[in-house]
Amino acid sequence: MHQISGDKLLDSLFDGVYFVDLERRITYWNAAAERITGYSKAEVIGRGCADNLLRHIDAAGCDLCLEGCPLSETMQDGTSHETGVFLHHALGHRVPVSVRTSPVRDDNGTIIGAVEIFSDNSSSLQILQEFEKLKQTAYLDALTSVGNRRYGEMTLSTRIYELRTHEIPFGVLFMDIDHFKLFNDSYGHKTGDDVLVMVAKSISYSLRKMDIVARWGGEEFIVILPGATDVIISSVSERIRVLIEGSFLLIGEEKVYVTVSIGATMSRSDDSAETIVSRADQLMYLSKNRGRNRVTVDEDYGARNG
Repeated sequence: MHQISGDKLLDSLFDGVYFVDLERRITYWNAAAERITGYSKAEVIGRGCADNLLRHIDAAGCDLCLEGCPLSETMQDGTSHETGVFLHHALGHRVPVSVRTSPVRDDNGTIIGAVEIFSDNSSSLQILQEFEKLKQTAYLDALTSVGNRRYGEMTLSTRIYELRTHEIPFGVLFMDIDHFKLFNDSYGHKTGDDVLVMVAKSISYSLRKMDIVARWGGEEFIVILPGATDVIISSVSERIRVLIEGSFLLIGEEKVYVTVSIGATMSRSDDSAETIVSRADQLMYLSKNRGRNRVTVDEDYGARNG
């Protein structure tokens, strides 16, 4: 009978697995961890798990590597922990994962480190399938791999039809990357492209399964939320803003952070595709005027102009 090594067994798992010592230095990193995070074994072994690597944050944007780290809690109290977090991918965007941590003990029962097992929660297979459909119908933005403007306009037309014939509401988010010209001017167009890709992926991983995102043009993106409510457009908008704010690119040793300004509105019975996009666009500019890196929703606009 053939013997299979422990490393090969762990590398065959679909979930990411890594071990840390008491100083939270990574001592093992399996193949799924490479796939989910984009970081190779050579890049992470011997480094601290928080050293510009995974930098887990929660849905509110809190940096768990500074406070509330599941691995630290596991090594301190000797019990297992399970939570949902957003890890930092090597390409800059945030990936939602389910994290399970457990202590690692020596033969005497002394804790000598911890193991973290994490699963991709982003419905990646479904996202890839949707992208494949878009590629086949020329509705894919070549750079960011989200829908292009044509796809966004087609989806808006469908939602307007459903609104008029079946009174099914929907929400629209219009967002623009803050100070995008500075990224191109300071770091070059390649970094500008990387920023666009990072933002597009962060938006995609923030959405519900039925939602769509499209690159509207330049550094602008639109999100369409079928069957949404005021509460949903507010919560989704804020989740997108927080996750993008918590993402970064590494340019050499420098962390380059990005923010977006967002306008969010619900459909109205007399809306056309043009009027709802125009309204969301105006709300986005209010966010810009109010200091950027913020969300302005339709109710704010009504209170200001009523």
